Amino acid sequence: MVELTPREALSGICGSVSLASWIFLLIPQLIENYRSQSAKGISLAFLTVWLLGDIANFSGAVWAGLVPTVIALAIYFCFADVVLIAQCLYYNIRNARRRRARAESSGSTDGANGHVVDADERQPLLRTLSGDNIGLPGSRRRSSTASAKRRDSSALGSLPTITEDDGESSGRTWMKNGISIVLVCVVGALGWLIAWKAGVWVPTPLDNGAEAGDEPVGAEILGYLSAVAYLGARIPQIIKNYREKSCEGLSLLFFMLSLLGNATYGAQILSHSTETRYVITNLPWLIGSLGTMVEDVIIFVQFHLYKNMNGPGSSLIIE
Repeated sequence: MVELTPREALSGICGSVSLASWIFLLIPQLIENYRSQSAKGISLAFLTVWLLGDIANFSGAVWAGLVPTVIALAIYFCFADVVLIAQCLYYNIRNARRRRARAESSGSTDGANGHVVDADERQPLLRTLSGDNIGLPGSRRRSSTASAKRRDSSALGSLPTITEDDGESSGRTWMKNGISIVLVCVVGALGWLIAWKAGVWVPTPLDNGAEAGDEPVGAEILGYLSAVAYLGARIPQIIKNYREKSCEGLSLLFFMLSLLGNATYGAQILSHSTETRYVITNLPWLIGSLGTMVEDVIIFVQFHLYKNMNGPGSSLIIE
């Protein structure tokens, strides 16, 4: 039996925390979409490329003949991706139909005399009755986006109440997300401890971890393909956030769990061994995990920047 060294224990704990992060990863975004009844915030291109990366990861795991738990986890990743993509497609299609129905009803028969009125013909009347610009000097210079934002805000609640509590609610959000991250780390560490005590997890000899010649070339190629997919997946989301100047509809905890999972996954590999041969063997997974951390940080910066831009006094629409 291989002796459990502090380095091996750290590698095992990091691996278990990473596993817990990936298991809970997509749940916050699923909940966010359900609460808002919309998936406008998340890029479908992001999810699609991510799914391709998970498929390549699963294929590589099967090709390399990895342990069943790794293959089962890869299957779970693919399944979770499909569920999230299906949810996004459902909300996008449903909301598009509702918008189309509202647009058709706005140009439909007038209730008073049965006169058919075109949407453009009704525009001045709607603008007059809205009361937004009546008798206010310089009101014509206000953008329609500001009016739309006020209408959306009135439907959701009092805008002054929201803006006054914005800083406090943001702090509570970070606190709750931070507590969630701590709980995931605790669950992961306890999971490793239970697995070790039960004999399910055992330390891996460094000599075995350094062997690189037994891995099929095809599995290694699929590993690099999955790394490229993971790196490229977030680019559409970053571009979408930049164009819309908003991260509305995205779950902050989703990206925090992604950062935690990638960081602990890389730490698991490097804690086990830093020998050149071993690092080269695991290079695709290191690139995929540590490389995406940079992109996650970019998205965190966007969360901060666009929250301030969409604060009080802004004329940007947050949908």
